[in-house]
Amino acid sequence: MAKTNISLFPADTYIVKNCTVLNSDSRIVLTKLYQPVIGSTAITLYLTLWDNLDTSQIISTENTHHNLMAITRLKLEDILDAREKLEGIGLIKTYLKKGSVNNYIYELYSPLDPKEFLENPILSVTLESNIGTKEYEKVVKYFSLPKINLQGYEDISCSFSDTFEITSAPSYSEERNIRHISELGILIDSKIDLTNVISMIPSEILNKRSITKDTKDLIYKLAFVYNLSESDLSELIRNSINEKHIIDKEKLRTNCHNYYTFENKGETPSLIYKSQPEYLRKQVSSNSKKSKMIHTFETMTPYDFLSGKNKGVRPSKRELGILETLLVDYNLPPGVVNVLIDYVLKINDGKLTKNFILAIAAQWARENIKTVEDAMELCKKENKSKQTRAVKKVVQKEATPDWFNKQIGIKEATTEDIAKLEEQLQNL
Repeated sequence: MAKTNISLFPADTYIVKNCTVLNSDSRIVLTKLYQPVIGSTAITLYLTLWDNLDTSQIISTENTHHNLMAITRLKLEDILDAREKLEGIGLIKTYLKKGSVNNYIYELYSPLDPKEFLENPILSVTLESNIGTKEYEKVVKYFSLPKINLQGYEDISCSFSDTFEITSAPSYSEERNIRHISELGILIDSKIDLTNVISMIPSEILNKRSITKDTKDLIYKLAFVYNLSESDLSELIRNSINEKHIIDKEKLRTNCHNYYTFENKGETPSLIYKSQPEYLRKQVSSNSKKSKMIHTFETMTPYDFLSGKNKGVRPSKRELGILETLLVDYNLPPGVVNVLIDYVLKINDGKLTKNFILAIAAQWARENIKTVEDAMELCKKENKSKQTRAVKKVVQKEATPDWFNKQIGIKEATTEDIAKLEEQLQNL
């Protein structure tokens, strides 16, 4: 489900429902694998909701978000942001019942087990991108089973039937809703048309009936994490087909990773293709031009916004580098980055000059610009100031004598005048 524009208030109540089986191993997975991806604030919120449950409880008592703020020492907007991260990564589901005081139900789900997490192309790549390859290898090693040479050993384990004897039929046959380890996984809202991608590959090369749901899920995830176009994806799939005309999933993973690292000079992908966080958005009620602009800046990712400015052409490597610097190094929210891109293109003859845009970004970071509206106001103010400076100084008009612009008449000298002048010269 898409994000809602529902405000969260301290008086709003919530209960926690445990939909899984949580244990000490869950905490280890959360801190070692999930925390580098979604941050410590989101993990703090998850563990706090977990602590709302007693060991024997499946549903907690009712609490207010004011109480949650007091326990976590977090602001409401931070709680909302953390909750959305937990929802996005599949650790909680949120249900809402509207009223004079809104009521929420937070369903807790288990983290993926280490094997599932590290084999997930989105999660594993994001983890490696955030902590670095060296640290990533340490984490993989931590969760890896030691190899024991079983050569010469024989499996002598007993089966169930060897050990137990069933004397009577079970008392109940109906299905029961028994607690079990329950995971949500992560859902991708993909822009890729997989039917179109597959149609680019001839049937003689690919057995299209062999494409399972798992394979489709993997393709969607790889397209998302590596930001692949349909044509690029089709070519990568074609190069990952084995001699049985089936997609080799491991080969596809490798090919996508190699393609991305080649195109991006060895860099691992960072998921910067996000739009403005919900809590930093403005509640747009009017249909004015300004409201529409705010909505566009807030709902588009910087990547898509710049592509639009380039008339649909994908941003170059240099432009992607600028976007990443603005989002990561200067910590500007995506919507603010969109405003900055728009502003610089307008005042700099449609060119994204790195030093120029970073100089403005540094100023915005110092002024702690976080919302689209604040960024637009600053642009307006700066543009007004620039226009004032650009006005030519008015040169003061000096007073000039009456004769200054008059034509000076020339009178011809007579014979007497010349004789008189010669006499004066002789006397000198």
